[in-house]
Amino acid sequence: MPYANLKVPADTLTPESKKKLQDAVTDAFADVYGERARPNTLVILEEVTDGGWSLGGTILNADLLGRS
Repeated sequence: MPYANLKVPADTLTPESKKKLQDAVTDAFADVYGERARPNTLVILEEVTDGGWSLGGTILNADLLGRS
């Protein structure tokens, strides 16, 4: 079963953009593995809260991600 776990900043995507992203990932797996993979493709979209991740030891927050 193809599986993708996407992590995005919390509260940055609308329900429509989440669906678009999940559909695009599913389409990409189907393009590679064939249509037989589509019904078995699992896409998990995790929203990471502000300050819940870091890059190079620097905690990322809304200001550093370019949103406020």
